[in-house]
Amino acid sequence: MKRLVLGLALMAGGSFMPAMAAVDVGAYVKRDAFDQLKISPGGEYYAATVPQEDRSILVVIDRATTKVTGSFKLPVDNYVADFRWVNKDRLVISVAQKFGLLDSPQLTGELFAIGANGSKPEMLIGYRVNDGGLGTTIKPKKDNQSIWGYLVDSLPADDKSVLVSTQPYGSADPWSSAQRLDVYTGRLTVVAKTPVQDARFQTDNKGVIRFVNGSSSDNVSRLYYRTGGGAEWEILSAESDSKGAEYPVGFSADDKTAYLLVEQVSGPEALVAMDLETRKRTEVLRDDDVDPDGVIYRNGTRIPVGLYFMDGKPRAAFLDDKSPEARLQHGLEAAFPGDAVRITSQTADGRLALVSVSNDRNPGDFYLFDTVAKKAAHVVARREWLDPEQQAQMQPVKLAARDGLTLHGYLTTPKGSSGKGLPLVVMPHGGPFDVNDEWGFNDEAQMLSAAGYAVLQLNYRGSGGYGRAFLHAGAREWGGAMQDDLTDATKWAIEQGIADKNRICLYGASYGGYASLMGVAKEQGLYKCAAGYVGVYDLPKIKNELHSDSARLGNWAADWLGKNEQLAALSPNRIAERIKVPVFLAAGGEDKTAPIEHSKMMEAALRKAGTPVETLYYDTEGHGFYKPEHRKEFYTRLLAFLSRSLGGGVATTGGGEAKSAK
Repeated sequence: MKRLVLGLALMAGGSFMPAMAAVDVGAYVKRDAFDQLKISPGGEYYAATVPQEDRSILVVIDRATTKVTGSFKLPVDNYVADFRWVNKDRLVISVAQKFGLLDSPQLTGELFAIGANGSKPEMLIGYRVNDGGLGTTIKPKKDNQSIWGYLVDSLPADDKSVLVSTQPYGSADPWSSAQRLDVYTGRLTVVAKTPVQDARFQTDNKGVIRFVNGSSSDNVSRLYYRTGGGAEWEILSAESDSKGAEYPVGFSADDKTAYLLVEQVSGPEALVAMDLETRKRTEVLRDDDVDPDGVIYRNGTRIPVGLYFMDGKPRAAFLDDKSPEARLQHGLEAAFPGDAVRITSQTADGRLALVSVSNDRNPGDFYLFDTVAKKAAHVVARREWLDPEQQAQMQPVKLAARDGLTLHGYLTTPKGSSGKGLPLVVMPHGGPFDVNDEWGFNDEAQMLSAAGYAVLQLNYRGSGGYGRAFLHAGAREWGGAMQDDLTDATKWAIEQGIADKNRICLYGASYGGYASLMGVAKEQGLYKCAAGYVGVYDLPKIKNELHSDSARLGNWAADWLGKNEQLAALSPNRIAERIKVPVFLAAGGEDKTAPIEHSKMMEAALRKAGTPVETLYYDTEGHGFYKPEHRKEFYTRLLAFLSRSLGGGVATTGGGEAKSAK
C-alpha cells in the first residue's frame, strides 16, 4: 500500500523527500499523499482520493494485491469532494470545481457513481447531464440537471440506492427535498419535503426520514419530527434566548428513542434521549467543560453509542463502557497512547476497521485493525516526508480572562527549547463564532515553531466547543471582550515566562486578520508587528455587504457584529493612525467572504498614516490561498516579515539556503 501511494504521489508531481532544513515551507504546504481513505463493506477494496496539480482523482485498490482496479478522473479544475461506499462494489462521488477565476474548488452539487472493478463512471445528478455527463451512459433524467444533490444517508434495506438532499440551482435560500437516488439508473423518487429552509435530514435505522432541522432568514434553529414516512411534520422545538437549539443524531435499535444534541442555557451541550411516545427527555452523556466533538455509532447503524470530546486533548466516552464499541475504542487507545484514535470506516461484518491515528506532531497514519485477531497493520501515512520526531509539541492551556471567564487554548513551543523567554506569535482563529482551535497537527503552528517561535492559539469567547453561553458571550464583541481575551492571553504568556515581552506579534486569517490589526491598534506597545491574511477590516462595509447579500446574512450581522454607531470605531482601517508597528497584508481578488477591498483600504490607511506595510495579493485566489506555489510564497514572505521584528528563522530555498527578505 505504501509503495502504491508513493507511486500515485510521484504521478502527481510530488515526492517523499524528507525536510532538509528547519523551516522548509514546501514540506508544510505540499498536499497530503491522499485526502480520504475508506475500506469497502466487503473488505476487498480501499478507495482513496489523491490530490494532483490541477485536479484530484479517486482510485479503488484491491486490498490483497494493492493493484488499482478502478479510477475516477474528472477534467482539469475538477475535484473529488467526498465519496461513499453504497455496497461492496459501488461508490457514489460528489464533486467540486473551480469556477471563473477562483482558485479554490467549490461544491457543484453533482453526484457520480463508479464500480469498484473500474466500470465506466456514470453521472447521476448535475448540470453536465445534458452534455452526456462527461461520457455517462445513463440516459439523462428529467430535471436532474437543474438541481443540486448532497448525500444524506445509506438505505439499510436497499444497497442500490442512497438518500440525497436536493435543491434547485440558483436559489439563495432554498427549500430542500429528500429523495431516493438509484445509483445504477439515476432515478429519483421524492420521500420527504421539508417544512423549513436550510434543512438537514435525519433517518432512523430503517432509513426513514424522521427529523429535519433548519432555519429561515431569522436564523432561528427549528426542529421538526414526523412519526414515519408520509406523516405530517410537527415542530418540536425552536431556539430562543432561554432555550438552546436541538439537533437529532440518531435512534435506539428499536427506533422508539431518539437521540438529540441539546444546547444548554449554561455549560456545554448534552446528549439527550427522547422517548418518542411520551416526549420525555433524559440527559445521558455530557462533559463538564466542552461540547461533543463527534458522535460514535454502532457499525452500519444510526445508533449512537458514545461521543468524542476535545477536552484539551481528545477522548471518547460511551453510554455503556462495557459495550463492544467501548472495548474496541479503549483497546485502540491503549495501543496508541496519547494519540487521537478514530475508526473511520469498517467492513459490514465489523471484523476489519480502518483506524486513523494522529497527534500534534503527526498529521496521521491509517492502520487496518482485525477485531477478531486483535492485530493492527500499518496501511499508509498522510505525509511520509514529515518526521514526527522533528515536530513541536502542542500543549493545552487554561487561563482566566479579566472578568473571570475561563479561557482555553493551545501553546506550541519549538522542539528542544526551554519553553521560556521565547519570541511569541499570537494566532487568533477565524470565524469568529462557533469556530475553535483544537489539539492536533497544525501546519502554521509547526512552521512558526520551526522558525523559533512559541505559538499561542486561544479559543476566545464566541468560539465554538464550550457551550451556548460561551458562544453568545462573543456576540457584538468585535474589538471588545473578544479582543480583550487575546490581550489577556498575551499578558498571561508574559507572566508565565513563556514570552519575551519585547518580541510578540499577532498573525491571523479572516477574523483572525481583523483581530491582529485591531490588537496592535488597541494595545499599543504590547505587540511588535501584525500580519492579516484574507481579513475584514471595515465593519460598516462588511455589515452593508451582508445586508445586501441576503436577509439571512443581514439578520446575522445585526445579531452578531454590533450596533452601527459603534462599528466605525472598531474598524482597524478607520483608526490606522493608532497602529505604530509594521504590518503585512495578504488577500485574494476572488474572495467573497472577506473581499480584497478590505485589505486594500487597510493598506491605503496605513500608508497615509506613515506605517510600514507590505502586501501580497493574488487576483485569482479566494478566502485563503489554494495553489501550493501561492501558499509557499505567502509563508515565505510571512516568515521574513516576522523575522525582521522578532528575529526568528526564515524560509529556505530549494537548495536549502535561507531566502532573503525583500
